Amino acid sequence: MAVQPEIEKRGFVQTVLDAADDVFTRITAGIPAGEVRRMLRGEAAGRPNPRLKPHSETFLLHIKPTYYHDSVTKFTHTFRLGLLSTYLFFVETITGLILMIWYAPTPERAYVDMIRLLSNVPFGQFMRDIHRLGAEMMVLIVTAHMVRTYLTGSYKAPRQFTWFTGVILLVVTLFLSFSGYLLPWDQLAFWAVTIGTSMAEAVPPKVVGETVNLLARGAPDIGANGLLRFYLLHVLFLPLVLFLFFFVHYYKVVHFGISLPSNEEEVGQDTANKVPADRRVYFLPDVMIDETTFLIGFTALMVAVTAFFFSAPLESIANPQSTPLHTVAPWYFYWLQGMLKIADKTVAGVILPGVLLVLLIAIPYLDRNPSRRGRDRRVAIISGVVAGIVMIILSWMGTPYYAVQGAPAVEIVQELMPEEGMGPVREIGYQHVPLGVYDTRERPESADEEFNHILHEFEASIAAFAEKDASFNNAYGILEVTQEQPSLKRITWKINWLSPDGKEEHFVRTFFLHEDSLYWEQYGLKDFSFVRPPTQE
Repeated sequence: MAVQPEIEKRGFVQTVLDAADDVFTRITAGIPAGEVRRMLRGEAAGRPNPRLKPHSETFLLHIKPTYYHDSVTKFTHTFRLGLLSTYLFFVETITGLILMIWYAPTPERAYVDMIRLLSNVPFGQFMRDIHRLGAEMMVLIVTAHMVRTYLTGSYKAPRQFTWFTGVILLVVTLFLSFSGYLLPWDQLAFWAVTIGTSMAEAVPPKVVGETVNLLARGAPDIGANGLLRFYLLHVLFLPLVLFLFFFVHYYKVVHFGISLPSNEEEVGQDTANKVPADRRVYFLPDVMIDETTFLIGFTALMVAVTAFFFSAPLESIANPQSTPLHTVAPWYFYWLQGMLKIADKTVAGVILPGVLLVLLIAIPYLDRNPSRRGRDRRVAIISGVVAGIVMIILSWMGTPYYAVQGAPAVEIVQELMPEEGMGPVREIGYQHVPLGVYDTRERPESADEEFNHILHEFEASIAAFAEKDASFNNAYGILEVTQEQPSLKRITWKINWLSPDGKEEHFVRTFFLHEDSLYWEQYGLKDFSFVRPPTQE
């Protein structure tokens, strides 16, 4: 055998060590064990540099630069927002694949599967929370990445097409998050998506708008067809589009290099991919260790936030016959909802967003200033800041706090015990809601301090509305808490007032609070209450 002479020549131990090193080198795509030890010790690479070989031998490192300019490796230059955006997409892919195992996109199964996932699947709640938190953060970080690129002028030549692919990635990220919004099939998701898809009807001409709306929903109203279409968009079509543009975007970033700080280049020049030998920082091991450490710390932070602070909401099951008060779009579309409050649906929902998208794509071509230095780009920077302020104002206008006002009695109860969501009463819990009848005309007091705060808010809200609304005269409220069943309390809100013509008006709303509310809350059912008593067996 051929092995025998080798053993006799070099010895058994050395032959085994050489064979192990050969296997190790194959696994690391060209880096022997001795070189790895030198990397860990912080020693310089030999010549020729074996640390460059994995970049030509492996797929993942093939798309990474072999070295970077030392200026772009500083955290404060890019804040690693591009890296985070990519990492979060892979987190979403992994957690999404896990969630798909226990989910079927049908109205009969979707909500039930969510309950089963949250209550019966080990770490099911944790996976859903990580997935939801990752989606929210991905939208935020991709947006921050584009803002950083704009403020530093990194969209200028030769990176115009890189900017274009970044805009497409932002749009796809927004719709990827929005398409997943419907999948839990609860009231919050159902009505937010219903309102969002209704904007398609505003696309002119009318026949086109109606057709687009029908294609989006799969029927005149969202049902089984709409849920299936949003599911396929979320898990198949949009991820494929994002993958495509991500690799194009990343190729362009590697091809042109990460733009240097503007003060390190002459105006109009771009030397990012011409890195002097004395300013090179090689990906292996320095950049890889920095990025890995950063991502490990970021992952630990996500896990901690999910475990102790964040819980993905799940409201009551979707009910097309009941529209919750103050239904809002996802937070990243508040600005669009704000525009819809002050302008026609066609203008605010179709034309202006379309113009905004075109302007965003055209920024590199509209800004003809060759300089990327802040002092030379005052107009561009001020314009960006003003646009940001306008978006913040429009987003605030998109919340229920602006130009949305129901009847005073409805608003008062909605604030204290909303139909969807927690509210102050459910937050204090079953044990802190004592039995009794509490009349605001008698300045009600309770032995429970937390419940006293609810009573004072009830009284103050009625007084505030009565002061500013002439049709809410002589208003007073009565709160009744009775024991409906063992472990189940009935909470009845009664508000009485005189209309302008002197007629006595009444408003009554009843809720039920279960003793296990806090138990269900830990599984994501933050609104464990009933619009009617549960059936007794």
